[in-house]
Amino acid sequence: MEKSDHISVTLSGAGVGGTEEDSLTAKQPKRRSLRRAWNQLPRCQQNIIGLCIVSAIFMLIIHIPYGIFDARRVKVLRVDSSISAGWIPIKSPSDTPSKDGILMAHADNLNDIVDNALLETNQKPVLLPKKNPSEFQEIKSLDSNNLDQKNDDGVESAAVLPESQKSNALQGPLVDAPNKISIQEININDNHIESPSVDAKASTEDVERVALEAAVLNPRVVPGTNNIAINDFVNSLDTYTLPQKQHFHGATNERQTSVIAAFKHSWSGYKKYAWGHDNLKPLSQGSHDWFGLGLTIVDSLDTMYIMGLEDEFNEGREWVNNFLTFDINRDVNLFEVTIRVLGGLLSAYHLSGDKMFLTKSIELGNRMLPCFLSASGIPFSDVNLASMSAHSPKWSPDSSTSEVTTIQLEFRDLSRSANISIYEIVSHAVNKKVHALEKINGLVPIFINANTGTFRNYATISLGARGDSYYEYLLKQWLQTGRKRDDFLISDYIRAIDGVLTKLLRRTPKEQHVYIGELINGKDFKPKMDHLTCYLPGTLLLGHKFGMPTSHLLLARDLLETCYQTYMRQPTQLAPEISYFALTANEEQDIYVKPNDAHNLLRPEFIESLYYFYALTGNRTYQDMGWNIFQAFEKYTKVAYGYTSIGNVKHVFNTRLRDMMESFWLSETLKYFYLLFSDNRKEIDLDKWVFNSEAHLLPLRNH
Repeated sequence: MEKSDHISVTLSGAGVGGTEEDSLTAKQPKRRSLRRAWNQLPRCQQNIIGLCIVSAIFMLIIHIPYGIFDARRVKVLRVDSSISAGWIPIKSPSDTPSKDGILMAHADNLNDIVDNALLETNQKPVLLPKKNPSEFQEIKSLDSNNLDQKNDDGVESAAVLPESQKSNALQGPLVDAPNKISIQEININDNHIESPSVDAKASTEDVERVALEAAVLNPRVVPGTNNIAINDFVNSLDTYTLPQKQHFHGATNERQTSVIAAFKHSWSGYKKYAWGHDNLKPLSQGSHDWFGLGLTIVDSLDTMYIMGLEDEFNEGREWVNNFLTFDINRDVNLFEVTIRVLGGLLSAYHLSGDKMFLTKSIELGNRMLPCFLSASGIPFSDVNLASMSAHSPKWSPDSSTSEVTTIQLEFRDLSRSANISIYEIVSHAVNKKVHALEKINGLVPIFINANTGTFRNYATISLGARGDSYYEYLLKQWLQTGRKRDDFLISDYIRAIDGVLTKLLRRTPKEQHVYIGELINGKDFKPKMDHLTCYLPGTLLLGHKFGMPTSHLLLARDLLETCYQTYMRQPTQLAPEISYFALTANEEQDIYVKPNDAHNLLRPEFIESLYYFYALTGNRTYQDMGWNIFQAFEKYTKVAYGYTSIGNVKHVFNTRLRDMMESFWLSETLKYFYLLFSDNRKEIDLDKWVFNSEAHLLPLRNH
């Protein structure tokens, strides 16, 4: 008998010519045939086959869960690998997320995608010039070839390839479609960290909620400790954890000296008639209280420190130490108190190294935590610092989107400075919730509900009031935390600026002024731009320094010129609160102001942008532009006991003085003027510091 390596088994059943009855009656012989064949095998073959079967069952059992896990990983890896192959993540044209929240479009089709989006604007094209002006070539972008390389300070930075390689890496091609906006895409994916399971996410949120509820029980103790008093905790901090005292050299030229004189004039009037109150009323020689927190003092601390006004700084420091109390039975606005008071205290702490400022910061942070005890985690807008009860604004169930998303720099810095995690946890949770919400080309409505955690339906979309600093803080948080490439904050920022280019950007018909309009009800374009929007050129240029595309630079340059014209077109050479722009050539003026919008509140936004342009390019033209505006403030807003907002920038003989000197005049406007006129454009190292929305300095970190 010939040797065979296989078993011959005879199976009976209903064959081609068989019947069902035949099959039934054949079952028993089938089993006997298998058993007979098995019994005929040698014992060694039986052992081998049995071992193989047991091994196969064991491997199947242990790999089932890993197979499921790997399936989820494959989904993420496909997105990553698609990027390396030239594919770009985009939002669905209908803005309805796919299962993974991302649709993939190949770079070759990017022009068509942008063209289709721009067809909806039905406006005269805005063609941004391709040439990068020589004055901007000095802006040093990061050029590491290794993503994880560190800069001179040992800080990890997001690598940005040289310009010659950008089109194949971070940037898509510069789109130059006829009658369309030139737009440049960046190939940076969403935060592709795997989402936790629903149960794990709920468990984490429950733990964080318990920690938050415990933290608000006593504002005078350190959260997460066994009732350790804040003062004792801060005094026990190791010396090496404290910030190094910063040194500034004071004014070095006549323009800076003039700014210091303006500050001293403002401070003198405030000391004489409003000391300890929020704001000075320079005409009536009185005071105005908004929150009762001495806003002007706290807001001015770092300005005085940078200007080298030691005596004035010490006066403010002593008031904060002896008289600033948060046990005040009145509602305050979370956003305003965060950027002005918490930001001011933290900045003074980082510049001076004085632990008293950190002690005050921790208590204030504790007293604002109840805002985060909403059903959704989106914070309430108002809080009573004494009773520690929070609620939505009295005029609406909704909070302003910019307000709930412009607290993260300060709360994160408080956590990092004090090594108390709760502040960063609750504020960053807001980032994640807003990130997950559906947007229009990355643009957000200006109202959000703290109870539902959703945007208001049909709300206006604007980069002015109630929307502006959402976009600013996306970029600045990314800078603050080490510029990670996989951070959803920067991908949200890039997508939002693309949305600005495709949805909000227009050019006037005759003089070709570029401006940013609004979408009323989320869809109807309105040619209205707040002065608040003039922060954007500086933010765009700052982003370009750290690797954002050339389209951001070009928009920044053109928008800066438009903002400057809103000043120079007025007889007083001061900008109105709101400007309007012509849509058709039939309109008499390309830029015009309505009577109710002609006031000037001593705002800083355009001076802020001029500062960034000077600091990052070294072009002294921006200093001259700022000097023109400073002289206008001197001429039309200076009064005997300070400076005042005015009601009418359109008439030099009827400016209608409004009798109010806001704290941001000293905190922001004069600070940016002083730095703009500095002989050393790097007096503040923007590789080490970031300005919050109230011009308070916070350190950049590597994570």
